[in-house]
Amino acid sequence: MILTVTLNPAIDKTYRTGQLITGHVNRMSEMENIPGGKGINVSKILCCYGCSVTATGFLGGYTGRWIEERIQQLGMECAFVNTAGDTRCSMNIIADNGYVTEILEPGPMISDEEQRCFLKRYAELVKKCELVVLSGSIAPGLPVNTYTELIDIASKWGRKVILDASGEALKFGVEAKPWLVKPNRQELEYLVGHRCSGQDEILEAADILLEKGITYVAVTVGDKGMYLLSRNRRLFARAPKVKVLNTVGCGDSACASFAMSALREKSMEWMIRHAVAVSSAHATTMENGCLPLDLVEELFEQVWVENI
Repeated sequence: MILTVTLNPAIDKTYRTGQLITGHVNRMSEMENIPGGKGINVSKILCCYGCSVTATGFLGGYTGRWIEERIQQLGMECAFVNTAGDTRCSMNIIADNGYVTEILEPGPMISDEEQRCFLKRYAELVKKCELVVLSGSIAPGLPVNTYTELIDIASKWGRKVILDASGEALKFGVEAKPWLVKPNRQELEYLVGHRCSGQDEILEAADILLEKGITYVAVTVGDKGMYLLSRNRRLFARAPKVKVLNTVGCGDSACASFAMSALREKSMEWMIRHAVAVSSAHATTMENGCLPLDLVEELFEQVWVENI
């Protein structure tokens, strides 16, 4: 079983419009409500592949009940802690010119009692799982070092942890030595405190994380591709060309792929090739967590991987 943690989930309200113009009335051509939050997106991709998944985190109010009902229909187990505040909504506005604008609510304030309840439940779930995926932002009220504590709990039981976060939550999380961390270039720059303008600087920054005891560092660089680095090997995979409809959730798809690779004990080359293929295929869909599996297999053969 794979355990996914979403500390600040949301209903993703995905809109389509010709062009978004600030300061003016913008009429949307399409709108769809989707259960969201980075960990939930990971769970949805894993369900596409028939993996056994349990999703935990915080859900509250009508929006929380709506999310739980929808994701249970996908076949995953839910073990969320109920909150007094309502789960947030997020807006993804996709314009025909390719620009994606995200408007993100902060989420409900988590009380001390809700936090204690979650930590107790998480510790019980970790005992039953094989791997943990920690994704996304930390809800208001939670300590900035929450991911550090969750990684430490998982490590005590010998569980591999994949961490995909940003800002201070990421900075504290990497100190607990997750098995794999997946920053984009901007998040990597935040971790090391300076710009990474080229490949050499990206590799040097990733080496700093590897020296902390992290096994793998996967650095995404948009439509160019992805780096996957360990202490003994450095790989770069160039992303295949696809018709991009929506980039939101592509990183979550890569995390799901890495989780499957870990459980199947795949090689580094297979890991990065599949992660890039899954991420690229996801970019061709409008719904987060919806994956055309046939396209993944097709793109897998097109991903070019080189040793650095």
